[in-house]
Amino acid sequence: MWGKNSSGQLGLGKKAAKAVHRPTKVECLSGLTIKLAALGSEHTVAVTDGGEALSWGAVASGRLGHGLESSIFGFLTSSSEYTPRLIKKLEGIRVKRVAAGLLHSACIDETGSLFVFGDKVVANLGFGEAKKATMPSMINTLPYSEEVACGGYHTCVVTRGGELYTWGSNENGCLGIGSTDVFHAPERIQDPFLKSPVSKVSCGWKHTAAISDGKVFTWGWGGSHGTFSVDGHSSGGQLGHGSDVDYIKPTMVHVGENVKALEISCGFNHTGAIFGYM
Repeated sequence: MWGKNSSGQLGLGKKAAKAVHRPTKVECLSGLTIKLAALGSEHTVAVTDGGEALSWGAVASGRLGHGLESSIFGFLTSSSEYTPRLIKKLEGIRVKRVAAGLLHSACIDETGSLFVFGDKVVANLGFGEAKKATMPSMINTLPYSEEVACGGYHTCVVTRGGELYTWGSNENGCLGIGSTDVFHAPERIQDPFLKSPVSKVSCGWKHTAAISDGKVFTWGWGGSHGTFSVDGHSSGGQLGHGSDVDYIKPTMVHVGENVKALEISCGFNHTGAIFGYM
């Protein structure tokens, strides 16, 4: 791993530099075979070939899934985990997919069950905002889950049947449900995916992209309103529709004829796709 290490997100130990400029082996993982890794804003989650999940980096919001441990005076013992630590709540569960967002994480086990942990990930049965979960909490309202993606403050899941579910913050319409209403529990995106199943999904900070029937659809924040830009100019265009306006429903990206989308990935406010010629 390499790059910013202000919260121990590289897993190189407490004495490691705050910025690491060259790829450096995570020695604490020696002897383990790592198959998957997901990087959030200031944390990392990795999965071994045996399906065990480990996490490290910033502790706040419960995004590591270890539970908030307090000292005898009620204060947090540390704001970071500087080396990989096994997520004990997931022991005995074989994880096959993992995702990391800004302040939350998610994983899918071999039975298609989804677990989430971190900021505002669990629906509050009463009124008000969703609750924080400092340890993995299973979302039992979903069909068999195949793919999961975490954005800034939203989550998307693709089921075995190709259904796309989404929930969380809905700033700029990033949930794709035709409004900007917040959903604290999984909500299926109906249009335009009722007739063509979704195969891949990726979440940016406040935008989302998916592949359905070989075509790319994007929605959410288009980059307008001068967010993180100079002099109020656009800082986006990440939806690929020729403008920087927001879209609150999935909209197809036009890329030409005789190509089929194979992979999709969203950055903070840019998007990339791999296409194959038909």
